[in-house]
Amino acid sequence: MKHLLLMLVTMIPASAGAADWTLRATDRPFSAEELADLPGRSFVFFDNGESIYGEDGAYSYTYSTANGGGTAWGTYAIASDGSICVDFASGAMRCDYLVHSGERVILITEKGERFPVR
Repeated sequence: MKHLLLMLVTMIPASAGAADWTLRATDRPFSAEELADLPGRSFVFFDNGESIYGEDGAYSYTYSTANGGGTAWGTYAIASDGSICVDFASGAMRCDYLVHSGERVILITEKGERFPVR
């Protein structure tokens, strides 16, 4: 599966995730190896929302109860710039960038919003 994911990374053009990823001096982008290990991982944010990256390219984001609950479904792929692009079942599309910042993992949106992972 890791080999398939790495192959998919090279198939998605950088323009698919061509946001201006404004990084801080303390940010270290996820490595190719960390991105290859993404399938099967979940990230829980401080508002209790949870992103799950499935083994088969499936993606889900479950909103916290405080944010109304519910789940947004889609599929994800890793772009050549290292961003993770999600095509939602609703028709929306978004790319995010994962970095290490000190001891914390941070998800950065295309808009520059920063969401720390617990």
